[in-house]
Amino acid sequence: MAVRRDVFVAEQGVPEELEYDTRDAVAVHVLATGPQGPLGTGRLLTGIEEAGVGTLGRLAVTRAARGLGVGAALVRAIETEAARIGLTAVDLHAQTHALGFYERLGYAAYGPEFDDAGMPHRAMRRTLA
Repeated sequence: MAVRRDVFVAEQGVPEELEYDTRDAVAVHVLATGPQGPLGTGRLLTGIEEAGVGTLGRLAVTRAARGLGVGAALVRAIETEAARIGLTAVDLHAQTHALGFYERLGYAAYGPEFDDAGMPHRAMRRTLA
C-alpha cells in the first residue's frame, strides 16, 4: 500500500479514497522488493468483468526502481498467477502514457479512451498461452 500511496496518491494526485477499495481484500497482490525495501506492486482480480479473464490493476513502481524491469516482472508474475488459476486472458486499464509499455508486453488496446481518476486511460487485453 505504501508504494501505491507514493505513486498514485502523492505523485499522480489520485484521491486516496479512490485508490483503495474493497477489492483489495480479495485480490492477489504481488510485491517486488530489494535490499532497501518495496520496489513495486500490482494486483490481480478475478470475475470482475468477464468469466475466465483476470484484471491486472494498481501496477506501481517506485521512482527509484523505474527503468530496471520491475514493472515488466510484476506484470509477468500476475500473468503467471492468472494462468495458474485457469484464466485465459488478462485485462487492464492503462494510463495512456503507459500504452507502449503494455504493448511491448503483448497487450492490445481496445475501445475508446476514457477518464479514470482524472487521467486518460485505454482498456487493454492479453490472451494467455
